[in-house]
Amino acid sequence: MSAQVHTRTGLAADLRTLGLADGDTVMVHAAFKKVGTVLGGPDALVDAVLDAVGPQGTLLSYQDWEPGLEIWDEDGRVLDEYRDHVPPYDPATARSARYIGLLAATVGTRKGVRRSGNPGAAVAALGARAEEFTADHPLDYGYGEGSPLARLVAAGGRVLMVGAPLDTMTLLHHAEHLADLPGKRRIRIEYPFATPYGTEWRTVEEYDTGDPVVTGPPEDYFGSIVEDYLATGAGSRGTVGSAETVLVDAAGIVPFAVAWMEERYGR
Repeated sequence: MSAQVHTRTGLAADLRTLGLADGDTVMVHAAFKKVGTVLGGPDALVDAVLDAVGPQGTLLSYQDWEPGLEIWDEDGRVLDEYRDHVPPYDPATARSARYIGLLAATVGTRKGVRRSGNPGAAVAALGARAEEFTADHPLDYGYGEGSPLARLVAAGGRVLMVGAPLDTMTLLHHAEHLADLPGKRRIRIEYPFATPYGTEWRTVEEYDTGDPVVTGPPEDYFGSIVEDYLATGAGSRGTVGSAETVLVDAAGIVPFAVAWMEERYGR
């Protein structure tokens, strides 16, 4: 018996059943292989999301940045042997980090995509409000105020996890930024930026997003936050293709996550 084949139309119907609607702005995380066999590959899933949110909707995708290999020393400075060779970050041509996955790479290379200017916290967007969400991304503390994540909350946007582990919900780094937690780790990272005048070097300061921002939580604690949020009856669960999927409101889960973090690890 052959495997079920999922189509763009069927995936869009699954997304609407889950609750995605016309005009929504949605940040999408996906483990594409869990969706199953898809006619048209990852582009069909991207198109299905765009179909579900309609011409006034917007799709966001966390990107990070892929310079090709780890180029930094333990202090966040670009290693001397790579300094003259590393390609500078250019939002118009940058690639998403490989660990982010196939769907992010697909979004990031789509015609008309807009990508924000902060390399490590980069967000790509497609749709009606793509420029609005990606413009003027602060370089320091790029998950905080003025970031695409903050704008997602303010706009009443949503987060869609299509087969993706719940602990990979990037929006919760915004909650880490907002939470009053003692001893939050800060890091400094040096980036080369493409400018009309050549490469410009800039050191960016950020809360550490590579690990929990404070000592104490397990590495995958974002997953516990999302599960506890869903247990309140908020959000929705369903299936998109063959993938278990979760949809939550950004403006609901962020304050929940801030309170969750502060209750366990705050002052």
